[in-house]
Amino acid sequence: MRPPDVEGQAVAVFAALTDPTRRALLEELARAGPATVTDLARRLPISRQAVAKHLGQLAEAGLISSGEPAGRRHPYRVEPAAIRTAQVWLARLANRWDDRLAALEGALDATDTNQGVTQQ
Repeated sequence: MRPPDVEGQAVAVFAALTDPTRRALLEELARAGPATVTDLARRLPISRQAVAKHLGQLAEAGLISSGEPAGRRHPYRVEPAAIRTAQVWLARLANRWDDRLAALEGALDATDTNQGVTQQ
C-alpha cells in the first residue's frame, strides 16, 4: 500500500479553496451542519446548479462527503481529514523554514562573535 501523497492532497485542498463560493459553501456546512444542494441554494445567493458544481469540486478535494441519501435528498457534510492533511503539509514547510532560520541565526551569531575578536 502506498503512503498518502500529502503534498498532492494539500494542493487539491488549496486549489478548491481558491474560489470564494466554495469557501462560503464549506463555511456554511461547517457552521450549520449537513445540508443538501437545495438547502444550500436557499441559504446562499447562488443557483442550485452552481451549488452542485462547487460541491463536486469540494468533494473531489476531500473537503466534503455526501451522507446517506434520504429519498432524493443527499446531505453533504464537512470532512476535516483533508484540512488536517493540508495542515500537516504546512507544518512540515514551516518546520523547514524554522530549521533554516535557526541555522542562519547561528551563522550570524558566529560571525558577530568572530568579528569581536581582534587580530593580533
